[in-house]
Amino acid sequence: MKLVTFMKTGEERLGLLAGDVVIDPLLAVGDRAVFSSALAFIKSGATGIGAARAILRNPPAAACAALKDIALAAPIRPATILCSGSNYKDHNAEKANTPISGKEPEFFVKTADCVVGPGEPIAFDERFSKKIDCEVELAIVIGKAGRFIPVDSALSHVFGYTIVNDVTARDRQVRRTPEGMTWYELGSGKAFDSGAPLGPCIVTTDEIADPQKLKVMSRINGDLRQSSSTSNMIWSCAELIHFFSRNFTLRPGMVIITGTPAGTAWSADKELGGKGVHQPGLVPATRYCLPGDVVECEVEGIGILRNPVAEAMAGAGRVAAE
Repeated sequence: MKLVTFMKTGEERLGLLAGDVVIDPLLAVGDRAVFSSALAFIKSGATGIGAARAILRNPPAAACAALKDIALAAPIRPATILCSGSNYKDHNAEKANTPISGKEPEFFVKTADCVVGPGEPIAFDERFSKKIDCEVELAIVIGKAGRFIPVDSALSHVFGYTIVNDVTARDRQVRRTPEGMTWYELGSGKAFDSGAPLGPCIVTTDEIADPQKLKVMSRINGDLRQSSSTSNMIWSCAELIHFFSRNFTLRPGMVIITGTPAGTAWSADKELGGKGVHQPGLVPATRYCLPGDVVECEVEGIGILRNPVAEAMAGAGRVAAE
């Protein structure tokens, strides 16, 4: 099952995605409490899943609209996005690393303030950063609460999966001493307006048999920049759920992002410790993202999250129209 959030008369509505059709469950005489939002649906558990399947079996024509005619929003706006950096060995090989890179998950947080949906701009503002980089990542959507969750039962706490572009301000993230030590300022470099494009949909776990066997890719202006598999993660989805549940009670609607593979623009930035490693089959970056670029993040079985980069305007959170 695939869930989207779409705009209707200026409001966000939960939708069920069936091929190239979006079904509005509220127009299909769905339970208003269950289908009022993605979070309400996730919290409803088996009740919501059963009701949605019944609608999908026989959707009324009045509840259906072509996906091409629908404006999608982020499928969920998680209050908390728990993030793991340096979780692919090939990415670690292309950049400057901290003493803990590859030895334990690098823990940082993004919030709902960072989230934008499909098609919404990633803001470029030189007053904040001149080195905006993009990272395709598989995102885990939590469905069942728990703390100190064992690895062997961790995936039972998952509702589904989506895509996050972990947009990063490299010139705010990477710090280096004259002696050559590197550390990351993950707050300033990771958490900011439009720093977490998310979507286009959430795919429930019954459609993804193994989250460690998914192809992940990103393209910028059509050039293939990243191409790997979640099998190359250092810590699996189950291990990351266990790791983050030590700090937080994981709750329905929380999102965990799982790291990015090689192919980032950072690799070409020798000033910040980029090692210029060329991955076969990829188009190496020669610069960071600039206004006018179009970024596509793709994960097998989920879809493509597409966002333009646009010049920021005066005023928080606003970008120039394309």
